[in-house]
Amino acid sequence: MIDLYTWTTPNGRKASILLEELGLPYTVHPVDISKDEQFKPEFLKISPNNRIPAIVDRETGISLMESAALMIYLGDKTGKLLPKDGEPRYRVLEWLMWQMGGPGPILGQVHHFVKYNPGKAPYAEERFLKEAHRLYGVLDRRLAEHEFVADNYSIADIAIWPWISRFDWQNIDLNQYPNVKRWYVTIAKRPAVQKGYDVPKKVQDIPMPA
Repeated sequence: MIDLYTWTTPNGRKASILLEELGLPYTVHPVDISKDEQFKPEFLKISPNNRIPAIVDRETGISLMESAALMIYLGDKTGKLLPKDGEPRYRVLEWLMWQMGGPGPILGQVHHFVKYNPGKAPYAEERFLKEAHRLYGVLDRRLAEHEFVADNYSIADIAIWPWISRFDWQNIDLNQYPNVKRWYVTIAKRPAVQKGYDVPKKVQDIPMPA
């Protein structure tokens, strides 16, 4: 049994979607970041950086923060969605790290400046929107030659997809990136993705491109 501490954000959805894909039993502990629940002392013991998602594996007693770390852990634990060794493993890790260093922080900044604070910092809006389009271009070129980012569906796809699911927040028209659109829709149709998207609660239907 896995204890999942999460909220309705792209990073949180990475963990819940992965747990659904792996078929692991888990208990959800909502951490409402709009109410600063991530700063509660009891959560700090599990996630020293006060960020969701975090997990506790009751079987091993291991607790982990940081979405990429817990995704690698769960992939290794089950032997699913993360190759055991060789180049296939490193391709998955390569694109997982790309998400952590690129789309995660950059698209997060787009949300902050463009969606929530439009007009307050025009330079920041221009800078991060431009970088967002560059990253979408990187992903589109990769997916032009690969069905999924590391050939087979993996934790890398699961890490990237929730950030792309907020394309409307980013003023992105997925029709400009047809390979990303094809990949996005394919993943959105997976039952485990649809179920994991609504953890810890349903906010909306999965956004679908026109």
